[in-house]
Amino acid sequence: MKESMSQRVERKYPGKKRVIDAAAGRRDADLVLKNASFINVFSNEICEGDIAISEGLIVGIGSYKGEREIDVSGKIVSPGFIDAHIHLESSLVSPSEFAKAVLPHGTTTVVCDPHEIANVMGTDGIDYMIKATENLPIDVHFMLPSCVPSTPEDESGAKLSFEDLDPYFENGRVLGLAEMMNYEGVCDGDKDTVSKILTSQGHHKKIDGHAPGLSGKRLNAYIAAGVYSDHECSDFENAIEKLRLGQFIMIREGTAAKNLSALISLLSPEYSSRCMFCTDDKHPSDILFEGHIDGIVKKAVSAGVDPIVAMKVATHNAARYFLLNNKGAVAPGYLADIAVLDNLENFEVKTVLKRGKVVFDNGRVTEFSSPIIDGRLREKAENSFCMRALFADDFKNNSPLGIIGLVKGEIISENLGKAENIDVSEDILKVAVVERHKNTGHIGVGFIKGYGLKRGSVATSISHDSHNIIVVGENEEDMAFAVNKVKEQRGGIAVVDNGRVLASLPLEIAGLMTNKPLLETNSLLENAKTAAEKLGVSKGVDPFMTLSFMSLTVIPEYRITTKGVFDVSSRKYVN
Repeated sequence: MKESMSQRVERKYPGKKRVIDAAAGRRDADLVLKNASFINVFSNEICEGDIAISEGLIVGIGSYKGEREIDVSGKIVSPGFIDAHIHLESSLVSPSEFAKAVLPHGTTTVVCDPHEIANVMGTDGIDYMIKATENLPIDVHFMLPSCVPSTPEDESGAKLSFEDLDPYFENGRVLGLAEMMNYEGVCDGDKDTVSKILTSQGHHKKIDGHAPGLSGKRLNAYIAAGVYSDHECSDFENAIEKLRLGQFIMIREGTAAKNLSALISLLSPEYSSRCMFCTDDKHPSDILFEGHIDGIVKKAVSAGVDPIVAMKVATHNAARYFLLNNKGAVAPGYLADIAVLDNLENFEVKTVLKRGKVVFDNGRVTEFSSPIIDGRLREKAENSFCMRALFADDFKNNSPLGIIGLVKGEIISENLGKAENIDVSEDILKVAVVERHKNTGHIGVGFIKGYGLKRGSVATSISHDSHNIIVVGENEEDMAFAVNKVKEQRGGIAVVDNGRVLASLPLEIAGLMTNKPLLETNSLLENAKTAAEKLGVSKGVDPFMTLSFMSLTVIPEYRITTKGVFDVSSRKYVN
């Protein structure tokens, strides 16, 4: 039975009374951070005072006594960090393991787009991620996948309409519609695409953008349709054009795309209030060794950005954008989501509080229970491959095929014409995408240049965003062997040579994630990278992340799908 307002008031009143009494000093607070120097995001300065916490809230700043007290003299107290846009699947581990990895970096909130797993499992994928993120020591909010599949060229495991998404907007953890990658559909007024925007707006929720290079009148159309932000800005000129037209800019610094240096000028008094930080995609090694949002703050400050500006962009700005009105500040009435730092030079996180509870201290994350996944969802996630075994002849070609040219350090590609055969001396290798969701037997074949492989093959079921199997090889026999290995281990990565597996990383959750601990996952991933590099993969090319983006048909120039090489600019196949 639904709780009446009078019942809710009766239930909530005792806690609210304790908050007020602690704030007024009539009772001891639950916890007090004594002698704090804290970042005041409202006055843009470092302020001092005791920070009193009760019922999970900051209740007062000043002189307070607590049932428990922690002396934070000489340290800096900050709001917990917020990642404004991330695909948790990119960490390759379960959400529980992700939480354990980012808590030591001061992250207390992430805004997640589950479109990777949704492209494999549809609404079951959304349900899986909602369940897998319940009651974690970080808050995981959701933006619903706007493009499943990303474009009509993709063969995903599902197709989501606005009717499929509509019920999820009632979930309090859902903040809106995630990156609208089909910007062409928006600008052209495509009904199915615009219907999703209207649905989100009907629930008074946000719509995030994804429009690399979009400019002029088509950008006006995109924004006028209701798209409020963009995380695909790779140069200052495009970012400032979008900002001037009212969009918020998510400055991305992830594993595949790193835009901070190009957009550093936005972190100024004139523009920074319209900026947030996000990682988008973040591999295990980068989380372990470069950090999370704290790592972006460090880079920004080392480049000359005012530390308080950088900290506001990492905390307060995202909270305001997403209407998380009780997050992103150290002030009365705000959630006690707090990171205690050594100083504003090193940004080393010493202690993390979530709703007033210490969840990280002295180098250790407090123990917590992982959510229990419904048996049906777990079964579906762990058995997501529906395809036959492959043979070398499946990758043969009888006519010239398009060549995808890699661009060093970028996820864009080039049109390098056509080729008829593999030519290792010219770094021309065969690349293919194998449909794995519905056993259609579709296999798109082309060539790729710039990957560097000298022998063997590399395959992965992480191929954005439909997550079929993408494979590159110096010969068709090893290509078939690598694909079959990925299928056999229910997803992941395989590096093979001459019919032998040199290294592999099983990703048994929808072919995207594993239940293994982050450190073990990272070790297997790094072993696979080393194996790929020994086979000749070019320095500076991430063997798997780079490959995974070559099937994403919303980024120019050439891509590979289950139907062949696709020209993103002309929206035509070139084979």
